[in-house]
Amino acid sequence: MAEKSFLPILIGSDMNAYGMARAFYEAYGIKAVVIGRAHLTPTQNSSILDFYEEPQLKEDFLAIMQRTAKKFAGQNLLLMGCGDDYVKLIIKNKDELVKDFKVPYIDETLMDKILLKENFYEMCEKYNFSYPKTDTVTAENYNNFNPDFQYPIIIKASNSVEYWACSFPGKKKVFVAHDEAEKTAILKAIYASTYQDTMIIQEFIPGDDSYMRVLNAYVATDGKVKLMCLGNPILEEHSPEGIGSYAAIITTFDEEIMDQVRFFLEDIGFEGIANFDMKYDYRDGKYKLFEINLRNGRSSYYVTAAGYNLMQYVADDYMLGKEQELVYADNEHLWTVIPNGVLFKYAQNEELKAKARRLIKEGKVTNSLFYKEDMNMKRWSKLTLNSLNYYRKYKKYFNKKGLS
Repeated sequence: MAEKSFLPILIGSDMNAYGMARAFYEAYGIKAVVIGRAHLTPTQNSSILDFYEEPQLKEDFLAIMQRTAKKFAGQNLLLMGCGDDYVKLIIKNKDELVKDFKVPYIDETLMDKILLKENFYEMCEKYNFSYPKTDTVTAENYNNFNPDFQYPIIIKASNSVEYWACSFPGKKKVFVAHDEAEKTAILKAIYASTYQDTMIIQEFIPGDDSYMRVLNAYVATDGKVKLMCLGNPILEEHSPEGIGSYAAIITTFDEEIMDQVRFFLEDIGFEGIANFDMKYDYRDGKYKLFEINLRNGRSSYYVTAAGYNLMQYVADDYMLGKEQELVYADNEHLWTVIPNGVLFKYAQNEELKAKARRLIKEGKVTNSLFYKEDMNMKRWSKLTLNSLNYYRKYKKYFNKKGLS
């Protein structure tokens, strides 16, 4: 274990929060402070973190953070968000937060340049990233809307906060519409709910889950990329609330896309962790970039599992001032949060399934939630029940991305 001269403050209580806390504990033996609106299964009954419940976390964010800083006064505090909304709150309040915390994120101006859709696509054009054809629809024009690209199409909310607050029959995180009638039915159901903001309509890139790619990168305080780690998902989650979230990933390597992303991040003046979701399009042999996240993704423990502790990159740089060299990750490792029986029944890429079997046989497999140094009967029971529930979820929801 290395120096214990800082304390991570993690905002969230999901799988990502646990993976981040585990990474800090593995690297430094430090128990992170985890603050969330509710105590979710991944962070429950854990001895490697200290959890604090704050139901009004989003509404009273700055006040709660200032109170937290007073509680741990005298310690060197590192503040990190585990979800998009929390990271946005940190960035929006960065000028105040830096008085009490080290904050490894970009400023609000650069955030808007990256996250606003019109700016995002301009950046893709400038840096030669391919991306899916995209349009938007509103509550006012959806009845007369027709995309200028072929079906099937992706339908997803532009405002995730408002979307998760609404309710309607057949609600899913992301929809796939195969024709005009299905598109109309989905949009009608959405706009009959309390959600009245913009919906994003996107070209569907063909191919199963294994055509997806996820890339996590760390850009240090000197403006240089220090770590690039590319993952090849074998299977995504398919439940209504989980569509698009990765369930199993094998680390892979592609120097060309890593070089392209590294140049982009350094050129725009990025700082901290960046997460890229993209899909390989076999029609033209290009990766189609879906989005850039200003944080490590929900599945980002795959990076640490492969031998490149992502949180250690952040802390060694921000908190301990250690020099770092550029690393392109090339260790092959399987990260998963689902039972092997689910993985091998529903994954469709036979080559990746064979590779997964080999990695399991070689012991190169990690489930970020099942950590042997943090296991007791209560935690094991809850995690096991949660894991077995994936059999039911996949049987019920696999490849059902329509309204019904």
